[in-house]
Amino acid sequence: MNGQNRENIQKGLEVDIILKKDQKTEKLTRGIVKTILTNSKFHPHGIKVMLENGSVGRVQNIVIK
Repeated sequence: MNGQNRENIQKGLEVDIILKKDQKTEKLTRGIVKTILTNSKFHPHGIKVMLENGSVGRVQNIVIK
């Protein structure tokens, strides 16, 4: 599941995000969503979130367990 639609993202969800500094390398960071920062319903590069550890980036994948 991708992170382009805001309706798919919720607080407490485990996701993989791409940090601004890692956009060229496409390195992903995994964590739990603390805050959803994007207000629009859709963003082509992923919804921007803040993780519980303070990292901010765009959701690339939603981890399904």
